[in-house]
Amino acid sequence: MTTKIIGTGSAVPEQVVTNDDLSKVVDTNDEWIRSRTGIRERRIASAESGTSHMAALAAKEALAQAGISAEDLDIIILATSSADHCFPSGACEVQAAIGAHQAVAFDISAACSGFVFALNTVHSFFKSGIYKTGLVIGADTLSKLIDWNDRGTCVLFGDGAGAAVVRAEESGSFTMTMGSDGTRGKALECLARTTGNFLTGTKPELGYMTMDGQEVFKFAVKTVPDAIHTVLSESGTQIEEIKYFILHQANYRIFESIAKRLKVPMEKFPTNLERFGNTSAATVPILLDEMNREGKIQRGDKIILAGFGAGLTWGATLLEW
Repeated sequence: MTTKIIGTGSAVPEQVVTNDDLSKVVDTNDEWIRSRTGIRERRIASAESGTSHMAALAAKEALAQAGISAEDLDIIILATSSADHCFPSGACEVQAAIGAHQAVAFDISAACSGFVFALNTVHSFFKSGIYKTGLVIGADTLSKLIDWNDRGTCVLFGDGAGAAVVRAEESGSFTMTMGSDGTRGKALECLARTTGNFLTGTKPELGYMTMDGQEVFKFAVKTVPDAIHTVLSESGTQIEEIKYFILHQANYRIFESIAKRLKVPMEKFPTNLERFGNTSAATVPILLDEMNREGKIQRGDKIILAGFGAGLTWGATLLEW
């Protein structure tokens, strides 16, 4: 039993924030941001466009393309680090919004690796024979976790959601790997609500995202090629057979370093971070949806999806379209 993607969808906020816009609120400029990241602009959510709202919109698009009803879904997994509520889960909110009454629904938190983790988790359910049709979503509203006075992070991130409808099938190929290193978690973190009550005499406080950019860069350029080599080896696939490497959209320099290590031309590393920035768990499925709708991926193509981020976590999936 393998897993096939049969429909994709995506949703981003209407509000575009350019590098020039950010230069008005923090000490930065367009040239500085572009030369270091490749990002030109990003989308920022309004009060009416939170994580679950975007996730539901992306889910509806994916269902429509797949040509199935929400009631056909057995399982929904939403990967997010910025849910609208501590509970209920964002996946349950999506379930209600799309009418997927038969599906079990839950969230996972693996930051920028989230979509790959969620996809691999659904595949494991398929392999066990428990479920046959699923909805995998990556969605984040990182703008609410950003310190807009910190130019080291606020220029990087945006908001958005991407989704894929997946189905268990007999043919095709699907090979996965995942990893975590909690000892390096301080490199990229965001404090949740602190403990505050009548005993402490304090009120709960919320933290902002912090990142050691150099540490994350070094982690990504080593770990991602290793993960890609793992799925190639385990599947018996030659790297030349891979049509595209669809990676987490974090930084253009990271792509260049990974391509160099793999000895693969940059043409095989599509990007959209110049328009959306880093949308965390949403980057891989948003790019996947764009490429699918543009007809750049055809049935039978072999592609690799890879994510890396806070945790620190990483994962890769080699699949046949």
